[in-house]
Amino acid sequence: MKFLDLAKVYVRSGGGGAGCVSFRREKFIEYGGPDGGDGGRGGDVWAEAVGGLNTLIDFRFQQHFFAKSGQHGMGSQRTGASGDDIVLSIPVGTEILDEDQETVIADVTQPGQRVLLAKGGNGGFGNLHFKSSTNRSPRNANPGLPGVERTLWLRLKLIADAGLLGLPNAGKSTFLSAVSNARPKIADYPFTTLHPNLGVVGVDTYEFVMADIPGLIEGASEGRGLGDQFLGHVERSRVLLHLIDGTSDDVAGDARTILNELAAYSPALAEKPRITALNKIDAMEPDEIAEKQAALQAELGGKIHLMSGVSREGVTDVLRALWSEIAPSRQPVEEKDSGSWQP
Repeated sequence: MKFLDLAKVYVRSGGGGAGCVSFRREKFIEYGGPDGGDGGRGGDVWAEAVGGLNTLIDFRFQQHFFAKSGQHGMGSQRTGASGDDIVLSIPVGTEILDEDQETVIADVTQPGQRVLLAKGGNGGFGNLHFKSSTNRSPRNANPGLPGVERTLWLRLKLIADAGLLGLPNAGKSTFLSAVSNARPKIADYPFTTLHPNLGVVGVDTYEFVMADIPGLIEGASEGRGLGDQFLGHVERSRVLLHLIDGTSDDVAGDARTILNELAAYSPALAEKPRITALNKIDAMEPDEIAEKQAALQAELGGKIHLMSGVSREGVTDVLRALWSEIAPSRQPVEEKDSGSWQP
């Protein structure tokens, strides 16, 4: 299935049906009076988060969603039928934006969560509603209210516990394939990954979800390479894993490039907890490893993990470091499941 994380949709709720002007005329009934029914209300347009979806590709082939209008009222005090609602099934983690692509209408983060996008118009009153002691035979009725028409944007941000960052060919896809059942494309040229990938990672007795996004290069915030359009998929992550290619001539410069692009995209993303790992140590000599680890520590500070996605050396230690950052967000859920959690 093709990956699509941004879609434009046009929605319109149904208009309300008009009220009816009618009078009761039956044999042997001397005073019939008004009996016009109300119009039915128009259908609503809803968005609902559905588990199992991870792309907006369905909205490439259908962008217009129109709910049915309500039927007009009828005689004998009959109310018109209401229009059917329309429900847009969207992946969990989708943001619904107004036409300006900046105003967030809703952020759908839970399966089954529903958002009203356009409310249907109310039906008009029939002439029965206007009957009074001074107006025994009203000959007027209300028209139904029109529906609401809107242009909206859907932007998908994958929900993952950990996100992978790095320059092209830093070994992100190799790492993800080594620690999970995900099978991203792996090759020896830049920008092998063209869209985000998700994998379920296990360490010790715990599991968490990891997201791999296409590599960043200097100037990504200005549109170079694939740009920073996929950084939104790691915004929801609890922790970021920054992989640095150990075979590069300037590991400190590579690390700084990624941090600069993160800061240019979002200061909040740049401040997220981050685990830094020097990758591909299986292709390096011990003295070279020590030299480049020291260079990274001088540039970034903190601990620099050593690992290889190919030989799996040091991978478990990196996964445990990631889990230590993710665990606090899981603790209330686990305690509640065990019966010891208190609100």
